[in-house]
Amino acid sequence: MTTLPNEEQHLEEMATDIVRVDNCPVTFFDLSWEDVIIPKILSKLTLKELFTLRCCSQTTKRLVECALEKLIEIDFAGNNSANIDLTFKVLGENCKRLENLQLARCNWMTDDLLLPILERNKHLKIVNLNECVNITPLALQPIIIECKDLRVLKLSKCQWLTTGAVDALTLHQSNLEEFDISHCTAIGERCLIIFFRKLNKLTVLSLANTLSVTDQVLIQIAKYCRALEHINLVGCAAISDFGIQALTKNCTQLKSLMVQRCDLVTERSLGPLRGKLHIDRPAEMQLQLYDFRQNNNHIFLQV
Repeated sequence: MTTLPNEEQHLEEMATDIVRVDNCPVTFFDLSWEDVIIPKILSKLTLKELFTLRCCSQTTKRLVECALEKLIEIDFAGNNSANIDLTFKVLGENCKRLENLQLARCNWMTDDLLLPILERNKHLKIVNLNECVNITPLALQPIIIECKDLRVLKLSKCQWLTTGAVDALTLHQSNLEEFDISHCTAIGERCLIIFFRKLNKLTVLSLANTLSVTDQVLIQIAKYCRALEHINLVGCAAISDFGIQALTKNCTQLKSLMVQRCDLVTERSLGPLRGKLHIDRPAEMQLQLYDFRQNNNHIFLQV
């Protein structure tokens, strides 16, 4: 039997079973990695536990890396702990079957860290990069061109998102079901009008505080995104009752409408919708504003 380093020999001895075949000890590592150890044991461990096991020996390092190849989901959302970037680099070198990548609010994320994992995982279905402020449109290239199974893309508060990147999405991604570009100020109205013509499978859309969203954009959404169920338009100050009426007339499956801080949207469009779908703005708010104006007019007439 090949001589092993001390720590690996110790691990082998601990795993040795009493059964011997041809005078050779049968160890834990002789079990099928693909059929037993990885699916039945390692799949129950957390990512932290896997990395702890990975540090034990060369054998466990190889074992864990085989397990990482089969990983389907990575959720680092909001994780900005020390050395997390080194952990992610290891994942980028080994993961090949990812479908769900959650990286929201990862301040340490850069193009150099993100590109390798995107290039190795072309079957991603969900990518969440909300508030990842230190990457550039370059990091989106593998997602846009290679990830044909992509269904959910979240880019809220990504100020680096450009019109060019959205134009590229228009060309390559037409199967999106959920899309979030809230607080993305660099995207123009024309770009959005063209983009939404391709998204007839969209069910969830967030455009909160995107100032380029106008009634014309809502008309395009109403015309082409008829499967829409949830839309967030909070802070879209340029939209009015006209756009809301067009949207709700054609998007018959709509279940929720968020329009707080949309001052041009009134009860004229919202009133008929109440009781049919969830609206984040209570009717009282608009009625109080109406009463205030009526009282002021009455006072003015008396004077």
